[in-house]
Amino acid sequence: MKKLLIFLFIAISITSFSQKLKFKIEGQKDTTLFLVKYLGKGLYYADTAEMKNGVVEYDGSKQEPGVLAVLLPGNKYFEFIYDNKEVSIETKSPDFVGTMNVKKSEDNKVFYDYMRFLKTQREKANKLSEERSNIDKENDKYSELTEKINAVSKEVVAYQKELVKNNEGKLVSKIVKMGIDIEIPEAPLDAEGKKIDSLFAYHYYRDHYFDNIDFNDDRLVNSSIFHTRLESYFSKNMMVQHWDTVVKYAFELCDQLDPKSKAFSYCVNWITSSYEKSNIMGMDKVFVKMGERYYCTKDAEGKSKAHWMDDEKLEKLCEKVQTNKNLVMGVKPPNLILRDTTDVNWKDFYSLEAEYTILYFWDPNCGHCKKTTPKMEKLYAEKFKDRNIEIFAIGKAVGDDFEDWKKFIKEHDLSFINVAVTESLFAAATKDARQFVPKYTTIESLNYQSTYDIFSLPRVFLLDKDKKIIGKQMSVSQLEDMLDHLQGVKDAPKLFPPDPEEDEQMQH
Repeated sequence: MKKLLIFLFIAISITSFSQKLKFKIEGQKDTTLFLVKYLGKGLYYADTAEMKNGVVEYDGSKQEPGVLAVLLPGNKYFEFIYDNKEVSIETKSPDFVGTMNVKKSEDNKVFYDYMRFLKTQREKANKLSEERSNIDKENDKYSELTEKINAVSKEVVAYQKELVKNNEGKLVSKIVKMGIDIEIPEAPLDAEGKKIDSLFAYHYYRDHYFDNIDFNDDRLVNSSIFHTRLESYFSKNMMVQHWDTVVKYAFELCDQLDPKSKAFSYCVNWITSSYEKSNIMGMDKVFVKMGERYYCTKDAEGKSKAHWMDDEKLEKLCEKVQTNKNLVMGVKPPNLILRDTTDVNWKDFYSLEAEYTILYFWDPNCGHCKKTTPKMEKLYAEKFKDRNIEIFAIGKAVGDDFEDWKKFIKEHDLSFINVAVTESLFAAATKDARQFVPKYTTIESLNYQSTYDIFSLPRVFLLDKDKKIIGKQMSVSQLEDMLDHLQGVKDAPKLFPPDPEEDEQMQH
C-alpha cells in the first residue's frame, strides 16, 4: 500500500512538473505578471505569478489546452500554445515575436516560425500596396504590383498547408488550419458552357465554411480564431440578416455538434446571447428559437442540453422564451380585451377589420411617451385613419395614473382606440378576477405587461391584416415610412422625418 502511495505521489509530481510554463523575458522589470486565456475574442485572467530575475513560471495543470498569453505592464502580451505539455520560452521586450526562442515545446517552435513568416509576408505586401497606391489603375505597373501582392498571399497559403501537413496531430496544426480560407472550385457549367448557378461561389463557400475546423477538438474553442470564424459566419457579409435565415443556419451548425462538447456549448451560448441583445428588429426570434431547441426542451431524463447553466438561470431564460415566443415576427400575439375611457365598454384588437394595426403601449407620465403619443395622433388623423390603419393604444391607468391617462387623451384629442386596465378594473380584478374572466376578458389581458413583456415604454408592435407581427420597437418616423412603403405610397410627403435619437430610444 505504501509503495502504491509513493508511486502515485511520484506520478502526480512528474505530471505537474511536465506542465510547467516557464518564461524568461529580457528588458522587463521584475513584477507581477498575468497569465491570460481566451474566451471568445476577449482575454481573461487565468493565473498570476511573480517574475524573479527576469523569469516567471505558472502551473499549466490548472489551465485548459488552447492559446494562452502572458500579459505584461502596459497591456503588452505575447501568445503561446499550450497542450498539457511543458513550455519554456525566452524572449526580449519589446519585440517578443522577433526575439522569441522556444527552448521546449514543439507546438510553439512551429507556431513562432509561422508568426515570423507572417510578419515578413505582411511587410512585403504592405510595401507593395503602398507603392501601388501611387499608381493609376490603367498603368501596367499597377497590374504587375497586384500580381506580386497576390503572389505573397499564395505563399502564405502554401506555407499554411505545408505546416498543417507536416505537423499532423499537433495542436498548432489544427489552430493554423482554422484560419485557412476554403478554396472554391470552378463553377459547374451546362451543355452551353454557362454557369448552372450564378451564385455557386457564395453557396460553396457558405456550405464548406467550417470544413477546416475540427469541432470534436475542444482545445480549439480556447482561441480567438474559433470565435472570429463563428462571428464572421453569422455576419452581414456572409448571411442575409433575416431572423428565419439565421435560425436555419444556426440549427444546421449546432445540430451537427456533440451536445457534450465545448464547441456545442460555446456556439449555442454565443448565438443565443448575441441575438438576445441584438438591436436589429426581429432578431429576438433567433433567441426564442435557440432557447426552445437547446435550453428549454428536456430529454427523456428531464435534462436540458444546456448542461453549462445552473437551474436558476435556466429557469429564468425559459420563462423569457415562453413569454417572447408569442411576440416574435410572423406570430399572432395574444388578444387584449380591456376597458376604454368610459370604464364600461370593452375593446379588443382582434375584432378590428384593419389592413394594419399598431399596438401602442404608453404611460401618460413617461417623458418619452409625452413626445411620441401626440405624434401618433397626428399620423393617425392625417394619414392612417383614411388608409384603414388602426392604432390600439394600451395606457397605464392604475392609481393616480387613471385620471392622468384620461386627461392626456382629452387634452391631446387622441382619436384612436384607447384602452387600459383602469383603476376600478384593477381593484376589482385583484379581489376576484373570475367576475371578468372569461366573460369579458382574459387573464393575459389583465396581466398585459407580463404577457407583452413590457419592461420599458413606449413600446410598439405593427400587425398585418391577420394580426401577425411584422414590425416592432419602431419610432414614429420608421412606422410612417414602413406603412407608406407597404401600402404603395412610399413617395408620400413625410410628416415625421427620421430622428436618430428617437430611433435609438425605441430600440432599448
